[in-house]
Amino acid sequence: MSVGGALRPSAGALRLIAPRTITPRADVDAYVRAVAAHCPYLAPSLDRGLTGWTLYEAVGAPADVEAEVFHAAVQAAEWVRPLVARAHGAFVCENVAVLGAGREVLQWPHWALKHLYGPVGLMIGKFAAGEERADRSGRSIPPPPVSFLPVRAAIRPRDGRFLQRTPKLAAAMTSARDDGRDVFSQLGHDWKDIRLWAQHLPPRQ
Repeated sequence: MSVGGALRPSAGALRLIAPRTITPRADVDAYVRAVAAHCPYLAPSLDRGLTGWTLYEAVGAPADVEAEVFHAAVQAAEWVRPLVARAHGAFVCENVAVLGAGREVLQWPHWALKHLYGPVGLMIGKFAAGEERADRSGRSIPPPPVSFLPVRAAIRPRDGRFLQRTPKLAAAMTSARDDGRDVFSQLGHDWKDIRLWAQHLPPRQ
């Protein structure tokens, strides 16, 4: 895979199992249908065919998988950006799922992506396989069968609660406007440089 026309030495750390689809494999589909009871935006997204899934398998060293997860999610984010301004753009969601990946290879890609794309109005989530969570009402959310990063339009009135520990990012998202900027213009596309930048971002409060 490539981003910005540059080949990356870690390419091949992810194996494509299933290209983008709106009808994911049975266990993922069952999970999504169950989670719809906890998210008011998910059912309308599914009904309109606006939730996409791309499934990979981690086959390389963790550091290389981490880089490839990041770049796969960048491709998803750039797919979503122009769709947000269209009809029903609030329901668009692209998911990068990775078999065999744990929380550790999602952590830094997720942290960097949040700060790169939050200011242009995208929200990046992070879910590890088997992770147990509760919704805002305290109800248990089914654990995902596979680790994944969802990329979607920010819902400003609701998403602020997810960013309470990063108030600067929350403020940037509140006033976000996608002017078509290249979010990598000051960084380049090399994952090592981006990861180093992400490590120096203000920590969570």
